[in-house]
Formats: sequence, structure tokens, C-alpha cells
Amino acid sequence: MESAPEPAINMFTADERPDLWEQSRSLGDVWPEYNRHGNHTAAYFSVLLPRFAHLQVLLYDRVLERLVARGRTIPFHWDGSLQDLPRGIDALGLRALDDPRPPTALSALAAEVAPDLQGRGLSSLVVQAMTSVARRAGLGPLVAPVRPSWKDRYPLAAIERYVTWRRSDGLPFDPWMRVHARLGAGVLRPEPRSLWIEAPVADWEQWTNTAFPRDGEYVFPEGLAPLCVRSGVGSYWEPNVWMVHKV
Repeated sequence: MESAPEPAINMFTADERPDLWEQSRSLGDVWPEYNRHGNHTAAYFSVLLPRFAHLQVLLYDRVLERLVARGRTIPFHWDGSLQDLPRGIDALGLRALDDPRPPTALSALAAEVAPDLQGRGLSSLVVQAMTSVARRAGLGPLVAPVRPSWKDRYPLAAIERYVTWRRSDGLPFDPWMRVHARLGAGVLRPEPRSLWIEAPVADWEQWTNTAFPRDGEYVFPEGLAPLCVRSGVGSYWEPNVWMVHKV
């Protein structure tokens, strides 16, 4: 009997392949420009290496001979209750930085797939790789502050309502939520105030290529919720949906 062929995709951690991690930095370009300017994100993303290099995952395609995806994660202390679940990705990241208690769970922060390879199932492999490193590190469950991929089509819909939308087969309406659901994840709760971005209007206009001529609320390209403009400052809370995977 012939042996099964080896998979074309190999998974490494940043600890195992720091050279690939350096190559992976360009994958961060998949995010909308505005989304890369969170008021708190630099604080917790900046500690992932070298502190948590063993929990950052990389997918390398041996056939294409290139890096195709990566997943960024951070460990944190969580007692498993909704009451103790952080209020979004910012709260999660800041807890991971400052909490003296040993971590008990792992949180996804970002799953990034090369733009020319999206839609081929790689995002599922990234989530599975995150689950694998969580198990290996003795952390569980894996939680994810999911950024719904179609929410920008419905920026005026409350995230609490959006999260309830389902297809006829019972799976979530949102494609990224659906990826998680197919891997066995359940919804913990919607999070209307997950990631905070506040900056001068001039910055927002540059990031979004949109004019905000006076005070008010605006929808803008790729935004998941309205931008509030007051006195020359744009304030935005990005919503997420907490989902959980067993490890």
C-alpha cells in the first residue's frame, strides 16, 4: 500500500523559523489602513516577539516555495466565564500585558493570508494551527475576537443584531464567522466596543480617502461601524464577535 502524500503546507512557529517571521511582515498589509492605527494595539502587538514567539504560527507552502499565511496570538488569564471575558481585543491585549497571574487561555489576534491566495481554505488552517500551538503550550480554550468580514457592508446594523443572522443551513451569515463555526467554534458574545481608534480628522481622511467636512457620524469604506467626528477629531469603536474553540 502506498503511503499518504505529505501535506504541501507546513506549519512553523516564529520561534522555530524567525527568518520566515521576518518575511511574514508584509502579510500585515491585508488590513485596511485605518485599522492599523488603533490607540492601544501597538502596546500588545509589539510584545509578541520575542516574548511569545512560540505561539505565533506560520504556514509555508512547499510546492509554491513561499510563505502563505500567518496567525498572531497572545496568552492571557481567563477563568472561563463571560463575566471574566475581556471587553474586546484592546481589553484582552492590555490584560495580557499587565496581569501577574499565569495565562490559562490563548487568544487569536490576527489571521492573515496572502491576498492572492485568499478563498482557498488557508484561513481555516491558520485557526487550526493556533489551536495546535495552544494545545502544545497547555493553554485552552482558544478564543477569537472575530472581525466579521461582511460587517462593512452593513455598518449601521448593530453587531448584536448582525451576529444573529444565519443562512438557511443554520451557519452564520458572515463568512469569517462561518469559518470558525465549521471548525466547531461557538459564539460567546458580540462586542460593540472592541478596538478603539481616535485621531485627527485629517488622519482619517488620509486613511480612508474620504472627506469628513463637519461634525457628525459617517460610514466610510471598509468601516464596520460609523465614525463619529467632533471638533476635528474622529472617534471609532470597531465591533468584534467573541468565538471560542475547544483545545
